[in-house]
Amino acid sequence: MSERRMPADDGLFMPAEWEPHERCWMQWPSRAEVWGERLPQAYAAYAGVARAIAAFEPVSMVCRPEDEAQARLACGRDIEIVALPIDDSWCRDSGPIFLVDGRGHVTGSQWRFNAWGNAYHGYENDAAIAGLILGRLGMRNYSNNMVLEGGSISVDGYGTLMTTEECLLNDNRNPEMTRQQIEEALALTLGVARIIWLDRGLKDDETSGHVDMIASFVAEGRVLLHMPKDRDDPNYARMQDNRQRLEEARDARGRRLEVIEIPQPRRQFRRPDGRRLCTSYVNS
Repeated sequence: MSERRMPADDGLFMPAEWEPHERCWMQWPSRAEVWGERLPQAYAAYAGVARAIAAFEPVSMVCRPEDEAQARLACGRDIEIVALPIDDSWCRDSGPIFLVDGRGHVTGSQWRFNAWGNAYHGYENDAAIAGLILGRLGMRNYSNNMVLEGGSISVDGYGTLMTTEECLLNDNRNPEMTRQQIEEALALTLGVARIIWLDRGLKDDETSGHVDMIASFVAEGRVLLHMPKDRDDPNYARMQDNRQRLEEARDARGRRLEVIEIPQPRRQFRRPDGRRLCTSYVNS
């Protein structure tokens, strides 16, 4: 019996997010218990973002079938509305991770989704949405049994991936997998050859340390890093440790990284329980 082929076997890899897009996929706000009385504001914000993106590339907005008319009215005629069952509004995390071969062929990967380590319950629809989108597009689906969200990784498109130990090595994601097994899954599915492990993300981040809140490749060999100015800020020591790791790291081509600090937003918001709401210019 032949072994299952992986994307890397077929010359596929995850491109950098600054590469040209054929289309942007989004999900309409759905979880009322998260948005509360601000749900109408969320509708308006998501519609505004979709319209802004549509000025540059096509946008497909996934929404619950019962929300189709509302989403269509809010987004306007230039946005494709795709009615599919969903639980929440974070397509970057639950949607497919698209892969390319550098010769014009595009396919996708579907990972297990467990709502950021079971931070929320009732995520069965979001766990299936990646496969539904790839099926709609007629793309091959390289499915993976590992739990992974798109926001937990950043790639440069040239073989280097960046993530955090707090998230990918967390017992709420893949407790049955070793670091080596996780690295192998990332390498074989996303076509990367070098993984840079940062330590922790932002304090009280409900995603358990997503890298997209603290660091991102913005060009080959160049990384943006979230950095508080206040040394007493609970995130300062975390980000200093991450900066040291980045300065010591090499990318897949053996080069040092240029680290550009981007300040932590000054304005702070609080959750209902009093904890600070995580905000970052990196994830914007």
